[in-house]
Amino acid sequence: MEKRKKNFVRTGTPKAPEAPAFDKDMIFGTRAVIEAIRSGKEVESLLIQKDLQNELIQELKATAAEHGVTFVKVPAEKLNRVTRKNHQGVVCFLSPITYASLDNIVNSTFAEGRMPLLLILDRVTDVRNFGAIARTAECMGVDALVIPSRGNARIGSDAVKTSAGALHYIPVCREANLKDTLRYLKDSGIQLIACTEKAEKESWEASLQGPLALIMGSEEDGISPEYLKLADEQIKIPLRGQIASLNVSVASAMCLYEVDRQRRLS
Repeated sequence: MEKRKKNFVRTGTPKAPEAPAFDKDMIFGTRAVIEAIRSGKEVESLLIQKDLQNELIQELKATAAEHGVTFVKVPAEKLNRVTRKNHQGVVCFLSPITYASLDNIVNSTFAEGRMPLLLILDRVTDVRNFGAIARTAECMGVDALVIPSRGNARIGSDAVKTSAGALHYIPVCREANLKDTLRYLKDSGIQLIACTEKAEKESWEASLQGPLALIMGSEEDGISPEYLKLADEQIKIPLRGQIASLNVSVASAMCLYEVDRQRRLS
């Protein structure tokens, strides 16, 4: 979250900053979060105050581990910026979607006699980019989005809105270890194609007609080097202007269009 700028008037007493807007996807308080996890709520992210130790916090951590929910330790100041309520050192964001099983997606797609088309997002952190990508992916017939469990944009109501509701239709698979996931896809006969401006081959020069997982990188530094090494092929989008790269949501759309173009010709 960006640091708030102090807002002062030139005369009179300083004006207090506005309280953070309430997020309907957010719950806080240790017991409330424990019960939400136990009830089967889909947790998008869980923040626990660093260095906070008591029996209830230990119970929360045990409950999170039991249900496969990861958490991040953060300073109290971050939690106070998120909410001014009595959060008791715990803030949880619930997901408006239910995550899908990648294994089920891959198996069912092959069982239906179709060529899987997956879109893997490596640390796409901007909610608007993520929503726009989901919207395009749904329109272009992508079978599932694959994201890491950490370091990705939070899928909340803003992401759903930006996707124009597409996140209610396209499956999203959240993976704890993206490197292992890429290896699994390769072992399943799915070709890994990394879209990067560092590639030598342009997108139209690669064969994109078979079982395919397209990897798109973060807004800041692109695809992680360890994932680039696992890719079967690297492609780039032809650029004729002076700017060397595209927004990740635009790049995703262009690559998916090329996949669709080639598949229609096959």
